[in-house]
Amino acid sequence: MHAAKGDRLVVRSHHVGERDRAGLILAVEGDEGGPPYRVQWDHDGHQSLFFPGSDALVEHHPAAQ
Repeated sequence: MHAAKGDRLVVRSHHVGERDRAGLILAVEGDEGGPPYRVQWDHDGHQSLFFPGSDALVEHHPAAQ
């Protein structure tokens, strides 16, 4: 998984009726765009250092490239 500052991270829900989580990637802490990522989560605005699993995907922002 590779990302850049300004991309969006989406974590898919595992349960019916539960919403996906999404947030803005504020910083890429890994080498060459790899995780972990500093993310500001949409649902409450908090920031965390996140190591995405197989249930996560990066939505690339054209200006972030």
